[in-house]
Amino acid sequence: MFEKMRDTWTKAVQPIVVRLGNLDPAVLTWTSLLISVIAFYLLATATDNESGAMMILGAVALVLIAGVFDALDGALARHQGTDGPYGDFLDHTIDRIVDVGILVAIGYNAALVLDPMAGYAAALLTLLGSYMGTQAQSVGLGRIYGGFSRADRLVITLAGLVWAAWQVGTGATGIDITTAHEYAHWALLGNPELNGMTLALAVSFWGGVYTFIVRFIETRKQLLEQ
Repeated sequence: MFEKMRDTWTKAVQPIVVRLGNLDPAVLTWTSLLISVIAFYLLATATDNESGAMMILGAVALVLIAGVFDALDGALARHQGTDGPYGDFLDHTIDRIVDVGILVAIGYNAALVLDPMAGYAAALLTLLGSYMGTQAQSVGLGRIYGGFSRADRLVITLAGLVWAAWQVGTGATGIDITTAHEYAHWALLGNPELNGMTLALAVSFWGGVYTFIVRFIETRKQLLEQ
């Protein structure tokens, strides 16, 4: 859904792109990664108090800033006429690192997530969903974008983190599912509480499953029609 806003965003940042002049777009790409790494640390170490809430909100702000840099690099390269295979490769590589890093960092937050494996599971399925999009290209098709987009996942993740910041900052508790049906435990990847962080992990995991299936089916369809 949010992926459709790409053209609107490109037009909005054009004045900034012009002001950047001849800056190497790769500088923006690597800067976005550095900023994201700081956000990972804040997410993984945020505690269950007001200080932790500020750390989570700080991480959200940094992820948004990194996202701006990530979007600007491609727009700047196109403006300069220097866009090419390496820039595309670097941009997508950093995107995958950020996708995985955020989820693994959330999984390691002991204040709100019971088992770090939930973060790894969400990261794995996120990667598998992305993989199916690029795998279509490797067999001669165009890139497949169906399913749960990166923009959708990022927006929901950040919304979940804002909820988590409110929770730890106010002392509020999440929704206890210890007495719920076992399917609820599966849905939350084994976590006993629905809160901002466990929601983000669950959405990424099941969104990855959905994306993998949708893109696999579409790729199979196009290949069989050839």
